[in-house]
Amino acid sequence: MRVDEALSMAGSAIWAHKLRSFLTLLGIIFGVAVVILVVTIIEGFNKYIDDKVADLGSNAFVVTRYGIITSEKEFREKERYNRAVTVTEWEAINTHRQYVREAGAVIRRRAPVKVADKVLQDVRLSGVSANMISIDTKKIEHGRFFSREEEESKSNVAFIGADIVKEFFPTVDPIDKEIRIDGKPYRVIGVAEAMGSVFGQPQDSFVDIPFGTFLKSYGVGSGFALRVSAISADKMQDAVDEVRVSLRGQRHLAPGEKDTFDIITPDAIGNLRDQIFGTVAMVAIGVTSISLVVGGIVIMNIMLVSVTERTREIGIRKSMGARRTDILQQFLAESTLLSLIGGMLGVFAAWSLSKLVTALLSFPTTLPVAWTIAALAVSSGVGLFFGIYPAWKAAKLDPIVALRAD
Repeated sequence: MRVDEALSMAGSAIWAHKLRSFLTLLGIIFGVAVVILVVTIIEGFNKYIDDKVADLGSNAFVVTRYGIITSEKEFREKERYNRAVTVTEWEAINTHRQYVREAGAVIRRRAPVKVADKVLQDVRLSGVSANMISIDTKKIEHGRFFSREEEESKSNVAFIGADIVKEFFPTVDPIDKEIRIDGKPYRVIGVAEAMGSVFGQPQDSFVDIPFGTFLKSYGVGSGFALRVSAISADKMQDAVDEVRVSLRGQRHLAPGEKDTFDIITPDAIGNLRDQIFGTVAMVAIGVTSISLVVGGIVIMNIMLVSVTERTREIGIRKSMGARRTDILQQFLAESTLLSLIGGMLGVFAAWSLSKLVTALLSFPTTLPVAWTIAALAVSSGVGLFFGIYPAWKAAKLDPIVALRAD
């Protein structure tokens, strides 16, 4: 029997029992849909982390006292052993550099911002160096960033986020307007492009002021961090090593002595993400894949029922010259096609649900091509595997006995 003939007969048999076929496929549809949806969400989450969290700027990494903290014990150890970056160390990195393009300073706190009688509490206030605009992910929408001269002269100028504009200047141009931070006046010189939110936390409620201005008003506190950019993406590790050597030399650390600072790179954030969610993802995929096995068992059961119902048909075909292989191909084609249709419906359901997730949660989801192909291949394989026994049972029927069946 030709393959196209076997598939045609399988399609006719499936279409003749549409409702039963659909109910049979629910397990496969559910299994494929859930597996694809889980993978889609995981890949979307990974992209979200890469774009929103791991993107530290233009080929950038962070030098800080604490780094990535995963436990209270780790925090206590770093609090006791590590030291904050100093202005002298920052200047040394900028003075003697080969693979470092820029090293900018940033220090943060929360502060109230007031315009006229309106007050916005708990705004993220950052003191940043003038070169930070070429390192950070923030972009200028209107106006400008502050200059090195304004930083050195400790000018009271401010670069504000989109939420600050919406709150205080919804209908007027905020440039050259005055805002008060902790009672001190600052002149707005620029507005940043809206950045949205990360895990529901708004990123546009901030005010940046010159690093020197911040230190004049609040002091160095518990220290500041450095945002460092490499000269190119392929020189990132060289830049990291250069900064590490510079800081170790400044701190007179002996060979073999561990660093008294931490460096956070995009790769480090990605590795932490993989450690946390890698196992979870594999378990989720494994658990949801069980439904494919259940769906396969349902297909085998229905195919056995189909063989019983069509015993007389099998007898007639055999009496007219059909071979065992022809009967085997017919029923294997039916179970495989049935499962493949279920896989396709499952992929469509997963795609629809992923679009719904994106619409409701503004969460990026992309239908993974490789996993889609794999899911269709697996669903077809499930149908083929669980259809072997019913097909074999149909193929070995004695034609005389089959013709006597009611």
